[in-house]
Amino acid sequence: MRIAILDDDQNLLDLTVATLMDAGHACHPFSSGKAMLHQLHRESFDLLILDWQVPDLSGTEILHWVREKLSTTLPVLFMTSRSGEDDIVAGLAAGADDYMIKPIRRAELIARVNALLRRAYPSQTANEVITFGNYEFDVRASRAKLQGTAIELTQKEFDLALVLFQNLGRPLSRAYILEAVWSRDIEIPSRTMDTHISRVRSKLDLRPENGYRLAPVYSYGYRLEQISKE
Repeated sequence: MRIAILDDDQNLLDLTVATLMDAGHACHPFSSGKAMLHQLHRESFDLLILDWQVPDLSGTEILHWVREKLSTTLPVLFMTSRSGEDDIVAGLAAGADDYMIKPIRRAELIARVNALLRRAYPSQTANEVITFGNYEFDVRASRAKLQGTAIELTQKEFDLALVLFQNLGRPLSRAYILEAVWSRDIEIPSRTMDTHISRVRSKLDLRPENGYRLAPVYSYGYRLEQISKE
């Protein structure tokens, strides 16, 4: 999963990133609230970890913006040294999904993050076969079917289709898709992603008659939408 982390304590930020990367997540650290907010306008993340007190823009200010402008369901974990009961209640009331008190314990951090991700994205934790309407994805075999008929897909096309369906209705930035399908360490031409999007749309027959539409989001990325059949 793609996680954005805000903390102005560089040592703690590095520890949090290392801990979650070891657990298999992709981490994007920020020591400035304004820098994180700027990136939230441009990128998609699966979870946010916010320090309460950051000099330029606090975690609570980020959280208020996220809940008002971005998403009411994006999981948010507060990680702070403020340990009073009133502080915890205030953080949760502001819209946080969970609250950790510093100093962090690595095993607890991983457990809390994974619990939030499981609740927020239940279809992404399925073991083998995932079904979306008439579409079926066999994750272990990397095979897809439409109304019981196999669809011939390359591995990257399957990975891309699965990411889109697992994030149904959610705008995904190009960077998010790149990281999820091609990994962040690989540079690919912009046209490569667009070509794969076009092939997935065609091979899976993503059109209103089948209840789905794969649409570009201008200057951002793509969104797979479920629509009513006419």
